[in-house]
Amino acid sequence: MAKQLVATVRFHAKGGQATAAPPVGTALGKYGLNLGQFVQQFNERTKADLGMRIPVVVKVFNDRTFDLETKSAHSCDLLKQAAGIVSGSGNVPKVKVGQVTDKQLADIAAKKVKDLNARNVDAAKKILAGTARSMGIDVVN
Repeated sequence: MAKQLVATVRFHAKGGQATAAPPVGTALGKYGLNLGQFVQQFNERTKADLGMRIPVVVKVFNDRTFDLETKSAHSCDLLKQAAGIVSGSGNVPKVKVGQVTDKQLADIAAKKVKDLNARNVDAAKKILAGTARSMGIDVVN
């Protein structure tokens, strides 16, 4: 008997810190998956991005197995980490909260290019520069 896809579940979890509590337990518990196995696999894959929000896509099959796909961390989290800030600006045009260099932006773009709607790193840099501006972060050369 072949595996049949039952559901595709998407949610965000903290990298390297997932537990069977929400959002993991809430999203996957109703499918009868082994949450301990999921948490172990997820934490192993995301230990390099400790504490950052990681988008997850889980394909659940009828025999209670799953395929786990992790994306790269959110752009805003990577930009906040590069700028050394806790949160973005509440008043973007007037209050700037930090700055990132063009090199830092290129490094983030290289990580995110496969998850963004961009064909190459330069296009990804433009997308990330717009995100940085909307957060109150200046991009400097």
